[in-house]
Amino acid sequence: MAPLIPRLHLFEIDDQPWFPSFLRSHVQDALTLAWNSNTPLQPESPARIAASILIRQLGNSLSSYTFIDFCAGGGGPIPAIQQAINSHLSSQNKLPVDFILTDLHPNVTAWEKIVNKNPHITYESQSVDATNAPKYLVERQDGKKVMRLFNLSFHHFDDTLARGILKDTVNTSHGFTIFELQDRSFASAVSVLMFGVGAIAMAPFFALKRRSLTIFIFSCIIPMIPFVLVFDGLVSCLRVRTPGEVETLLRGCGADTSSWEIQSGRRKFIWPCGYLNWIICKPIKGS
Repeated sequence: MAPLIPRLHLFEIDDQPWFPSFLRSHVQDALTLAWNSNTPLQPESPARIAASILIRQLGNSLSSYTFIDFCAGGGGPIPAIQQAINSHLSSQNKLPVDFILTDLHPNVTAWEKIVNKNPHITYESQSVDATNAPKYLVERQDGKKVMRLFNLSFHHFDDTLARGILKDTVNTSHGFTIFELQDRSFASAVSVLMFGVGAIAMAPFFALKRRSLTIFIFSCIIPMIPFVLVFDGLVSCLRVRTPGEVETLLRGCGADTSSWEIQSGRRKFIWPCGYLNWIICKPIKGS
């Protein structure tokens, strides 16, 4: 069913060049925490759900891919997805797959910590434009196919940029996956507000764990971080595209997409109204 609310490409604070980088890093950390959280209302993290979707949808072809996150931010769900997928492949006596973190504005500091703990994750330290991915990145010397990942990020692109990204994907890669934690519904807006309340409630504990006075000040005294999370989260609800809207952009991107098919779905990740929405698009097998 098409949402009643039309897609609105409003601005998000975290996207703005004037937003302080030290606050942006804390916002990215909070989003990473959201991807990986387990609570009584959230028995399975969105990251683990995303991994299970990739395992189920890609099936026996899973081990043939290298996964490249083109808007990795602070790393988000990639460590958890990598662990779940490679644990699954190991149980099937198959070789592990690799993940690569990239971004237009690389967060190398955060990625270094991830890579040091995860041998099957690497990163590209140079700026990567998803509309013109460098050949050395997508032309794999190991013969693996490239699956592009957009984790809580595809909604950031306006229609012109999105078509450019999809055109480059069709011409240089073997599929793409979009995961979004919002959609254009009232229930999704409620889940964003719940996240904001949780961010404020957990801020003292998170600040103590990180030994960060900045987190405490800008979450508890001047609640800038929770405000940005809620404001940008509500705007993200209005920005997220339906599978049909993504397919319209794909078919109109200027590349030959006749052999590409889209699959999509949604899974609840937090009671009562938080859903992970997913889209996986790749060429039809044998085409």
